[in-house]
Amino acid sequence: MLILALDTSGREGSLALARAEAETCTLIEQVSLAGGTYSARVIPELAGLLERNSLQRQAIDLYVVASGPGSFTGLRVGLATVKALAEVLGRLLVEVSVLEALAFANGRKGRVITALDAQRGEVFIGEFEVAGAETAGYPVATLRQELAPLGDFAAWAFAHKPKQPVVTSDAAVADALRRAGVDVALASRPTAGTMARMGLLKFRAGITVAPAELDANYIRRSDAEIFSAPRLGIPKS
Repeated sequence: MLILALDTSGREGSLALARAEAETCTLIEQVSLAGGTYSARVIPELAGLLERNSLQRQAIDLYVVASGPGSFTGLRVGLATVKALAEVLGRLLVEVSVLEALAFANGRKGRVITALDAQRGEVFIGEFEVAGAETAGYPVATLRQELAPLGDFAAWAFAHKPKQPVVTSDAAVADALRRAGVDVALASRPTAGTMARMGLLKFRAGITVAPAELDANYIRRSDAEIFSAPRLGIPKS
């Protein structure tokens, strides 16, 4: 099975081609994508990736895409590209949250809280239960994904003392949390290669989405709909 994964959610993105055999997912090639150029570069980079590996688009069996949260424009470009390819070629799709990928990629097990910079003094927050790879089914259960002011989240995390460090790939968020006395693990932002592996696990667990049903996970829907995280006990501003 050949898997194509695309992430256009952040300032920098990536495109990955991977091969799944038995229980393994081997990365064939990964290409970096510069933020701000997604609409112009995704299709040419995809074409070059396939050409370098002597493949046609019809050879791709599964498409995986970062569904958010992140840049509104970047997400629309990535989702529209993958949706069109999967629909035309009659392929299945898997969507992966960036917060979910961050929880999966850091290697910790149990309750994992992740945070990403949402700008405007806010953070995207994810809470997940991560099992071992040997677990039957998909090993990451999503408990919540929400938006909160960074200061309120830091105060909540300090008061509740999560058993594991809060995982973030944003240095500014890590610094703010540490200043508030919160235990933090600064990790690399997940790439399309990580999402390809997650996509395979989801596919094998039957967690797929039809192209017509694919939608972005903005969390912050619009300026008029910004909400905080009441289920985490973080008060609204």
